[in-house]
Amino acid sequence: MNEVSKDDRNMGLFVHLAALAGFVVPVVGNILGPLVIWILQKDKSAFVADQGAEAINFNITVTIVAAVLAALSVLVVTMVITIPGFVILGIGWLVLTIMAAVKASNGERYR
Repeated sequence: MNEVSKDDRNMGLFVHLAALAGFVVPVVGNILGPLVIWILQKDKSAFVADQGAEAINFNITVTIVAAVLAALSVLVVTMVITIPGFVILGIGWLVLTIMAAVKASNGERYR
């Protein structure tokens, strides 16, 4: 197994945690944070390129699911589905982002 350097592990950690920029810049921050790090680091490390792509794809998926839930809340006046959906999505996003960051900091590829 190819050993991942400490710097690459740290950048892998940061690329996943950069998604927390979504708290600062709602809607797109969770995508832009990892995207910026991925663009700057993808040619320097295969590990960071891989984990950056994973983080970006995951956050694009979360954003699409959130948009669908938002559309449902407008189309279907009931909040019985959308409020729990947003809560589950938010908790899942945060937990999986932290799990990915921890795995990356250990030098493991997270899928």
